Amino acid sequence: MDPVSLELGTENLCRWLVSLLSKEPEWLSAKVKFFLPNTELGSGNQAPDTTQRILLQLSKLHTQGQATWQAFIHCVCMELDVPLHLEVLLLSTWGHGDDFPSRLEVGEESPPGSQLHPGLKRPHQSCGSSPRPKQCRKQQQELASRYLQLLRTSAQQRYVDRTPGPGQPLAFHQAYVPPILQWSRASAPFDSQEGVITGDPKAEDGADVNIRDLFNTKANKGPRVTVLLGKAGMGKTTLAHRLCQKWADGQLDHFQALFFFEFRQLNLITSFLTLPQLLFDLYLRPEASPEAVFQYLEENANGILLIFDGLDEVLYPCSSKETESPEDPASALTLFSRLCHGTLLPGCWVMTTSRPGKLPACLPTEAATVHMWGFDGPRVEEYVNRFFSDQPSQQAALAELRADRHLWSMCAVPALCRVACLCLHRLLPGSSPGQSAALLPTMTQNYMQMVLTLSPRGFRPAESLLGLGEVALRGLETGKVIFSSGDIPPPTMAFGAALGLLTSFCVCTGPGHQETGYAFTHLSLQEFLAALHLMASPQVDKDALTQRVTLTSRWVQRTKARLGLSDHLPTFLAGLASRACRPSLCLLAQRDEAWVGAKQAAVVQALRKLATRRLTGPKVVELCHCVCETQEPELAGFTAHSLPHQLPFHNFLLTYADLAALTNVLGHRDAPIHLDFEGCPLEPRCPEALAGCGQVENLSFKSRKCGDAFAEALSRSLPTMGSLKKLGLAGSKITARGITHLVQALPLCPQLEEVSFQDNHLKDWEALNIVEVLPHLPQLKKLDLSLSSVSVSTLLSLTKVAVTCPTVRMLKVREADLIFLLSPHTEMAAELQRDSDLQGNANQSKETQRRSLALSLQKCQLRAHDVEVLIAQLRDGPYLDEVDLSGNQLEDEGCQLMAEAAPQLHITRKLDLSDNGLSVSGVYSVLRAVSTCRTLAELHISLLHKTVVLTFAPEPEEQEGIQKRAAFPDSLTFQMPSEPPLLPPRIRLMHCALQAQHLEQLCKALEGSCCLGHLDLSGNALGDKGVALLAQLLPGLGTLRSLNLSENGLSPDAVFSLTPCFSTVQWLLHLDFSSESQRIILRGDRRDRDLLAAGSLPEFQAGAQFLGFGRRHTSRSFCLKECHLEPLSLSRLCDTLEKCPGPLEVKLSCEVLSDQSLETLLHHLPRLPQLRLLQLSQTGLSPRSPFLLADVFSLCPRVQKVDLRSLHHATLHFMSSEEQEGRCCGRFTGCRLSQEHVEPLCWLLSKCKDLSQLDLSANLLCDAGLRCLLECLPQVPISGSLDLSHNSISQEGVLCLVETLPSCPRVREASVNLGSKQTFWIHFSRQEEARKTLRLSECSFGPEHVPRLATGLSQALQLTELTLTQCFLGPEQLTLLLGLLKWPTGLFTLRVEEPWVAKAGVLTLLEVCAQASGNVTEISISETQQQLCIQLEFPHQENPEAVALRLAHCDLGTHHSLLARQLMETCERLRQLSLSQVNLCEASALLLQSLLVSLSELKNFRLTSSCVSSNGLAHLTSGLSHCHHLEELDLSNNQLGEEGTKVLMGVLEGKCWLKRLDLSHLPLGGSTLAALTQGLSHMTLLQSLHLSRSNIGDIGCCHLSKVLRAATSLEELSLSHNHIGDTGAQNLAAVLPALPELKKIDLSANGIGPTGGARLAESLTLCSHLEELMLGCNALGDPTALGLAKGLPRHLRVLHLPSSHLGPEGALSLGQALDGCPHMEEISLAENSLAGGVPHFRQELLLLRQIDLVSCEIDNQTAKPLAASFVLCPALEKIMLSWNLLGDEAAAELARVLPRMGRLKRVDLEKNRITAYGAWLLAEGLAQGSGIQVIRLWNNPIPPDMAQRLQSQEPRLDFAFFDNQPHVPRGT
Repeated sequence: MDPVSLELGTENLCRWLVSLLSKEPEWLSAKVKFFLPNTELGSGNQAPDTTQRILLQLSKLHTQGQATWQAFIHCVCMELDVPLHLEVLLLSTWGHGDDFPSRLEVGEESPPGSQLHPGLKRPHQSCGSSPRPKQCRKQQQELASRYLQLLRTSAQQRYVDRTPGPGQPLAFHQAYVPPILQWSRASAPFDSQEGVITGDPKAEDGADVNIRDLFNTKANKGPRVTVLLGKAGMGKTTLAHRLCQKWADGQLDHFQALFFFEFRQLNLITSFLTLPQLLFDLYLRPEASPEAVFQYLEENANGILLIFDGLDEVLYPCSSKETESPEDPASALTLFSRLCHGTLLPGCWVMTTSRPGKLPACLPTEAATVHMWGFDGPRVEEYVNRFFSDQPSQQAALAELRADRHLWSMCAVPALCRVACLCLHRLLPGSSPGQSAALLPTMTQNYMQMVLTLSPRGFRPAESLLGLGEVALRGLETGKVIFSSGDIPPPTMAFGAALGLLTSFCVCTGPGHQETGYAFTHLSLQEFLAALHLMASPQVDKDALTQRVTLTSRWVQRTKARLGLSDHLPTFLAGLASRACRPSLCLLAQRDEAWVGAKQAAVVQALRKLATRRLTGPKVVELCHCVCETQEPELAGFTAHSLPHQLPFHNFLLTYADLAALTNVLGHRDAPIHLDFEGCPLEPRCPEALAGCGQVENLSFKSRKCGDAFAEALSRSLPTMGSLKKLGLAGSKITARGITHLVQALPLCPQLEEVSFQDNHLKDWEALNIVEVLPHLPQLKKLDLSLSSVSVSTLLSLTKVAVTCPTVRMLKVREADLIFLLSPHTEMAAELQRDSDLQGNANQSKETQRRSLALSLQKCQLRAHDVEVLIAQLRDGPYLDEVDLSGNQLEDEGCQLMAEAAPQLHITRKLDLSDNGLSVSGVYSVLRAVSTCRTLAELHISLLHKTVVLTFAPEPEEQEGIQKRAAFPDSLTFQMPSEPPLLPPRIRLMHCALQAQHLEQLCKALEGSCCLGHLDLSGNALGDKGVALLAQLLPGLGTLRSLNLSENGLSPDAVFSLTPCFSTVQWLLHLDFSSESQRIILRGDRRDRDLLAAGSLPEFQAGAQFLGFGRRHTSRSFCLKECHLEPLSLSRLCDTLEKCPGPLEVKLSCEVLSDQSLETLLHHLPRLPQLRLLQLSQTGLSPRSPFLLADVFSLCPRVQKVDLRSLHHATLHFMSSEEQEGRCCGRFTGCRLSQEHVEPLCWLLSKCKDLSQLDLSANLLCDAGLRCLLECLPQVPISGSLDLSHNSISQEGVLCLVETLPSCPRVREASVNLGSKQTFWIHFSRQEEARKTLRLSECSFGPEHVPRLATGLSQALQLTELTLTQCFLGPEQLTLLLGLLKWPTGLFTLRVEEPWVAKAGVLTLLEVCAQASGNVTEISISETQQQLCIQLEFPHQENPEAVALRLAHCDLGTHHSLLARQLMETCERLRQLSLSQVNLCEASALLLQSLLVSLSELKNFRLTSSCVSSNGLAHLTSGLSHCHHLEELDLSNNQLGEEGTKVLMGVLEGKCWLKRLDLSHLPLGGSTLAALTQGLSHMTLLQSLHLSRSNIGDIGCCHLSKVLRAATSLEELSLSHNHIGDTGAQNLAAVLPALPELKKIDLSANGIGPTGGARLAESLTLCSHLEELMLGCNALGDPTALGLAKGLPRHLRVLHLPSSHLGPEGALSLGQALDGCPHMEEISLAENSLAGGVPHFRQELLLLRQIDLVSCEIDNQTAKPLAASFVLCPALEKIMLSWNLLGDEAAAELARVLPRMGRLKRVDLEKNRITAYGAWLLAEGLAQGSGIQVIRLWNNPIPPDMAQRLQSQEPRLDFAFFDNQPHVPRGT
């Protein structure tokens, strides 16, 4: 027995094993290579004896360790045909044993890992960083040459004879096909122009040329770094190995050395390294002198290529120490960074591979990025042809792939393409066409089939697969992709090796130490196996499973530096959730389908939850992949409909497979979607995945990575996307070739509405080629070619296209912008048809041919000769909305050409020639050129700002159509003037350096103008001399509307030279001059200027004339601001103004005006009879000025009002000579007047004949000044009001006022508030007043003030009413005041409003009343209003009968009796007792009972809105039963139930004198109503009966009607808001004619229908005295209206029929009947469908005050006769027309009548269809002198900015939601 047998332990077992392996020598060699990747097999394989060679290989495996040996034994039993008894023996001996020998003595063998590469010995010393000894150059080159050859030999041995693994059909290199590569940067180091490396799939050896191009650079300096980016499975590592193989074969001859590193292996090195250690210790060490070799590498670095694979797998960050020396040891990533930045081996080539994501910061910014896109269609075919050796297999495989679009799209990923080919290799034999592809619908099922394909026949891999999946999952969780032999159990490792799922390689963990490492053949395979374990393992529950179903974002700049390892794990979990995977999972898990189905359902549910979230673009793509993998149509549909309408994808890489998954999901969506791709690296053939996607409405790509190949792919998909409306391809690198493909595809997409090719740097040919498709896109609205590079000639060609193409509406070119705006055929036809309808049939054919075009060619370097070409194109073209040629080089000649051609070019809006080098002489040329242009609206020239803009108004026939379209968007027909006049042009020559010598030439140029409106010469240098000359030339310029001479260096002398123009220039009405701001403007009517300024309604200029408004009588105004007004200059000014025609307004403003200047001005007033207004604003006046102004009333009797505020604002209003002298008004507010000024001021004011108002508020009078003023009041002839508010007056002043009242016989009312309002008003009458009223608020009277107040009040005999509001008078003070008040004779009313009134209670308040000194005749208590009102009669008198009654009912032993006795004594003459909103307790009710018994004169009792207890109600009823002389009883709105109401009905017994009864809001039914009717039967004098909201129905109404027959005096009957129907109405109608005095009836809000209404109408016509009729909110219908119309009572004043179901017929009949009602004051027909039947009047209704027609469907046509009839109602104050269909026509009709309605205060037009034009017409109507306070226009179609502008011009127009109508303060 040989040593090997002895060592192995059994001779027979060894012999069997050697005999078995001798039949499989290749298999054994492959296994040795797998388990020992670093072992040299050359010498062993050459041994002559086969047995000896096998024993040697077994010895090497045995020496590797127990785990390796056990895994090898499992491989033998699993993969080879081993007899059962031998398999049992092998596994029992070596598969699980623990007695593993220590070593095997067969030959001499180095320890494991002693060699990094096969066949190359390495010394044991490490290559450090010690100084290198000097070597001679020849020896160095020889050593380097030997090392370089050693590198190439090592690489050749690595890639030589790559035998296929188990189950692989062909060798590795035979099936390689180069993927698509694309440079990511515009500065790609690429000689070819095309950015995409397409390669030639028919080339002999793949992509030799393409691989060379990776290192074909134009930059020879600096680091040359290439980053190869690609998603998992794209073949990055394969390409890196391919480069190594090509270099080993000598094809990359410009590289002398190539080093290949994997970061997944470098991660295992934890110690720091130098670059020599990295190159020599970790890769390949030189045979000798490594220092000399490294020195050679440094000197020849440009010939060295270092490849680093898997940069995305780096575990440790780069060092951040900037001070480190490049030679210092560092981590592998830091060395990589130094190589990239050129600090190590400067000039070397570095290439690294990575998945897309955030790359480490160590990469230089100038690194070139190459994207790897996998396979396109030809490459897939090439790969399949190389994979399958025979032609039938190739054709069958391609047929299967082409038949399944999803499988074909998966093959775009090379790794998936290889998996699919492996599966087809096994499935194709024996299957029918299409059957194999059906088994491979998803990526997950491809992997599942691959595992089954690679498994040995008959082998069930359940346990081994789960074990391998557990290893894979553990690796993903810990970030491990390289495993040691100890990480994988031997059976599992044997299974992975047998199926080719694991690879092995030598791993160096540091200098001098290496071991064998294992990894899955691909990271995605590791993820698949991990997912398989999660789904099939019983140890993983559903909760843990669903936690793995997550979506990760892959933003380029937002993720952490290191990418995760589980990118595809959720996708594989989703794929395993497919029903197709359920049988395989059941087999693996050894569970039933219910268990597996539950886990699958959990995954689907988790995906469903994710679909409801708001996801970013990367997560949406990942979700689509997962949804597609599940093959669940319901989930796909739910996901598709959960996606937002706008789906953005920004800044992350997208492949064909990504878009294919997205398209697949969108196929289940019904709604359109917008896809926006911006900054995303896109695979060139990505758009092909969108083919047939009919859900995409907007598609936008913006990326520099899109080139011609992308455009070609897009052109193939566009015709298949039938819903696409918007296409954007911006910021790409498309050339003529790509444009050609797109131009061919665009005509096949007629539904497109917007196309954008901006930022593509298109040249002339491309731009012209694109615009040729415009006629073929009928729906196109916009074409964007911005950021193109086109010449001027091409630009003119584009303008020709714009002119000739009928759908082009605008061409905009400005520097980088080049945009076509178009109007689709359908929209244009509809708009032209609208225009034709407005113009009439006569011009229909002409209008149909008309279209408008806007042309903007800014900064296009156009010259004069180019303008000639442009004019020739435009002359016969369409109407031009706008032509913008600013920023070109036209100069004077070009500008003159355009100005001369403008009238023939049909420009309707604007011609902009700014910034074209126009000179002063050119200004005259332009003026002369446009002088005869009748459509010119404005010419604005500013040479300083380089502005030249000509604005045009539409021609008459065109303007008419524009006005109608603007005013009536709903196509309403409106009768406008047949030829509205054009606006006079506005000429603005600002900042043009014009001087006095230029004026004559300028005026000659302007005199040729047909009609000059506004002339602006501001910002020039005319000076006083120029203005004087211009004043002489002004009459020759015609009728201007304004002249602006601001900023011309003028002094006030210029004003004096312009003032005579008031007489010589007819149009001049206003002259404004401001000295400091150099503003001087002459203008005509101010309102015309306001309406025409800054875009305000220029198209409505003829509105006033159209409405028939004549020119208003506008006074002339002279405004002088910011000037020094000395007496001499004021005298000169007044002398000049004497010749000015009137009426005249003078407004002056200066910093300070001296008393001498003010006296000079005032003394000139009598010489200015035409003066109407003198205003001194923002002018400092002296304290003496109030006296000077007060004396002006006597100095100039025409002064009507003097208003002086704060000594800075003074205004004097004058009467005209025709007006009679009237009342005067003086206001001296805030003038610091004190006591010393009062007497002289009153003396001056006493000279005034009739002073209606005097305002001395906000001064410093205080109490002393008030006393002095009150003493002087009899001298001052005040007939209106005196305002002394805000004068620091205290209680002393109030008491002084009370004491002074007797000496002021003409005072009728005084009102004082000492609180926060600080108001003090005294109102006078022209004659002595017998009754005075005093109101005191917040006066804070103390106890010491009450006696004095009582004394003063007792002396004011004419005082009849005193109101004390919150004056801090408590019950004690009030009691004292009542006891002290004494008058000789008469009535006095005291009203107290204090918070304590609400809390005191009725008992306390009655106790206060009992202390009054006079007889109490009226008591009114309201707790919620905190009010107590007492009326006293003096002198106090006693009734003997009352005294006897008082003694009979009072027990003198109790406080209650004493109080009752006092009340009976004080209130014995009480006629009215009113209790409102009180809480009546039992004690109060008992007191009232005692009191009511003694009140023999009580006529009126009111208890309303109060709460009374049941006992209290009994007491109250008992007391009221004794009041037999009551004439008015009001018990409404009390909180009583049915029982309480029944008790209260007892009050009605014996009330035969009752005239007014109000029981509203009391439940009247059954017995209660019976009691009511019983009581009513005796009330023959009853005049008013109110029973609203009392639950009265038809039966109750029947009983009530019977009783009312006896009430022949009844004048008012209110039964509103009850339940009366037709039956009750008929019963009531039978009674009404028997009520001859009936004046008012209210039956609103009942249930009366047409039958009852008709009967009521018949009856009401017989009520000849009826004045108010209210039947609203009943379904009466037209029959009732027709019945009423037959005979409306002649005295009718109020008619209310809102919400009565009236129609046009009934309304018209009522309108006709109203002609016979001359006393009508109020009409309401709101909320009826009147349509065309709105009533209008033929005869005058002189008393009508209000008409309510809200929500009556009134339109324009109906409103015309209605508005005309308003003129017949001169007393009308309020018109309500809200919520109707009124448009501008109705507004025009209303505007006609507004000036003729002197009393109208309010018009409600809310929620109608009035536009800005209609609102402007209403404003014009208001301006004619109407007294309307507000017109409500809320919620009409008026833009907010226009509404604000209109309201600023006319504040009475109210557009707000809330009513902002101002309230007029009391006393004004």
